[in-house]
Amino acid sequence: MRIQVRRTGGFAGVERHGEVDTAGRPDAHEWQALAEKALATGRGTPPPGVPDGFRYEITVDGRTVHAADPHLSDEQRRLITRVLREGA
Repeated sequence: MRIQVRRTGGFAGVERHGEVDTAGRPDAHEWQALAEKALATGRGTPPPGVPDGFRYEITVDGRTVHAADPHLSDEQRRLITRVLREGA
């Protein structure tokens, strides 16, 4: 499974990307479960955010959803944090 996260916005407007390929990882099933839950609560189009808030594009194996602060689900927040930390 290939998971990509793109973060835009924020006060400084700095864009950040991360990508994780779970193939061959011993924790691949954890990533898959988290990614499925994060996709389920995402939107097909960018949602309205707040001024200087972050906006996210989450892509899992070609399927993309959008999310924005402060309205992230717990699963989206965990997935975004892990991908940006481990896949930077």
